[in-house]
Amino acid sequence: KMSAASNYLENEVLDHVLGEGGRNYKSPTLYVALFCEKSSGVVAALESGDATTGSSANWGYYEVNNGNYARRPVGFAAASSGSAASNETVTFAQANANYDTAGSAGNTVTHIALVDHASGGSGNVLFYGALSVSKTVTNGDTFQINSGSLTISLA
Repeated sequence: KMSAASNYLENEVLDHVLGEGGRNYKSPTLYVALFCEKSSGVVAALESGDATTGSSANWGYYEVNNGNYARRPVGFAAASSGSAASNETVTFAQANANYDTAGSAGNTVTHIALVDHASGGSGNVLFYGALSVSKTVTNGDTFQINSGSLTISLA
């Protein structure tokens, strides 16, 4: 039984999925989506749910859906040592209201996901994780992820 991937394979998989390098496969444009939660439900929903908003079992329930929010595209540098980092700054539009979600989870962004569709209510989650520091977004705030600060890892 083999249970580990080599660094080479980890880098190749990341480059393939994230669209880096000369591959026959071209990944779709990837987008950063923001999520708020009051409970632990968002992780389970990101793992196995879908983008619909009607149930806490689905990640759409936790995605920000107001305040001038829209998913933002992101690109990645080539993978190295089993990780790939964003190679551009991702800046969301200035909030024109406090962020909130379909599930009324509040305005503190706790998780992000890399998804394959620009529009809320659709797409697939490719990678997800908790922010190292949560960010409350109120009217007039701008949420930003600096270049190199978003890292995807298979190592």
